[in-house]
Amino acid sequence: MMKYRRFGRTELQIPVFSCGGMRYQYQWQDVPLSDIPEENQRNLEATIERAIALGINHIETARGYGTSEIQLGQILPKFDRDRLIVQTKVSPMEDSQDFRKTFEQSLKNLQLDYVDLLGLHGINTDELLDYSLKPGGCLDVAQQLQQQGKVGFIGFSTHAPTDIIIKAINSDRFDYVNLHWYYINQFNWPAIEAAIERDMGVFIISPSNKGGLLYEPSPKLVELCKPLSPMVFNDLFCLSHPQVHTLSIGASRPTDFDEHLKTLDLLDRTSEILPPIIERLENAAISVLGEDWFKTWHVGLPTPEETPGNISIHTILWLRNLAIAYDMIEYGKMRYNLLGNASHWFPGEKAENIDRLDFNPCLSRSPHREKIPQYLAEAHDLLVSSEVKRLSQQ
Repeated sequence: MMKYRRFGRTELQIPVFSCGGMRYQYQWQDVPLSDIPEENQRNLEATIERAIALGINHIETARGYGTSEIQLGQILPKFDRDRLIVQTKVSPMEDSQDFRKTFEQSLKNLQLDYVDLLGLHGINTDELLDYSLKPGGCLDVAQQLQQQGKVGFIGFSTHAPTDIIIKAINSDRFDYVNLHWYYINQFNWPAIEAAIERDMGVFIISPSNKGGLLYEPSPKLVELCKPLSPMVFNDLFCLSHPQVHTLSIGASRPTDFDEHLKTLDLLDRTSEILPPIIERLENAAISVLGEDWFKTWHVGLPTPEETPGNISIHTILWLRNLAIAYDMIEYGKMRYNLLGNASHWFPGEKAENIDRLDFNPCLSRSPHREKIPQYLAEAHDLLVSSEVKRLSQQ
C-alpha cells in the first residue's frame, strides 16, 4: 500500500514516491508526436499506468524534458483528473512573457486545463533567482496563471549552493521546493529545515541516480548496506525524516518501481534498521579516510568563484571520498566529468593543471590546506575520463 504525506501548505496528500518524467521519454529534443516510435509511447503509457495502479499519482515532468510532456499528453487525460497531482517545470527567463509562453506550451503539450504544481526550474544562481522574484518577473506571471486557474501551487527546483536555496526559501513566495538530499549528500539539510519552517513541501530530486547510481551499486556498497539494497537503504534514510515528503523515481519502464516499493513496509522500523547500516558506512569511511578528515574535510572550503581556475574543490573532494570509501568510482566519474560542461547546473571546473595554481589564499580557513592540492590531483587522476554531458544535452 502506498503511503502519503502532507505536502506542506499545499495540503496535498502526496505519495512518498513520485513518478519523475525525465527517463521514459523518446528524446531530449522536441519532435512531432508522429515521429515518436509506437513502442516508446506504449512503454511510457505502461509506466504511468503502473504508477497510478500503485497509488503513485504524482506525475512530475518539465518543459526541458524534451518529448516527455507531449507524450504524457496522450495518457494523462484518460485518468480521473481529480485523482492526479501533475507537476511541470519551466525555467526562469529574463523576459517573463517568454516564461508565460513556455508554460502555455507545456499546458498544451500535456492536454490539461491546469497543473497542480508549477516549478520554476533550476533556480541555481542569483541571476535566475532575480528573474524569478523581481517585480513583473516569472513568479508574478506564475501567480497570474494561478489566479486564472491554470496553476494550483508554485514552487522551484534547484541545483544551487545551499545559501542560494535558502535565499529563495526565505523569500516566502514559494509553496514547495525540489532539491538534492540523500545519504551521500546531506549538505542541503539547512535548506530543508528552512523550508519546513515555512511549511513548504519538500521533494527530493533523483535519489537513485544523483544519490549514487544506486541501480548499479559497487559491490562494497552492496555489502555495507545489507540486509537492504543500497537503493532501499537510501529511500529509507530519506523517508525516515518526516521533513521529507516525496522522493522522485525516474522510471524508464514499469518495473523500475519494484525495488523502491520494498521500502514501504519498513518505514515503521527505521530506528531499528538504519543505525547499524549507518554505523557500518561511517566506520568504513573512517577506516579508509581517517576520522579527522571524515569529520572535517568540508570545513573552510572556498566556492569555485573564490578559487583560482574556478575549481570546484568541495565537489571534487566529496567525490574522492565516495570513490575511496565506497568504491563509487563510476558515480564519481559521471559527476566529475560534468564539471566544466554543465553550466550552472553543476558549476566549477575539474582539477586540471593545478600545479600551476596557488591555493594558499583560498584555503586559509581549511584545517587541511596542506593536503588538499595533492588530494585534488589524486581525484583528477582517479576520476577523469571522457567528457560527460547533462542528459538534456545528449
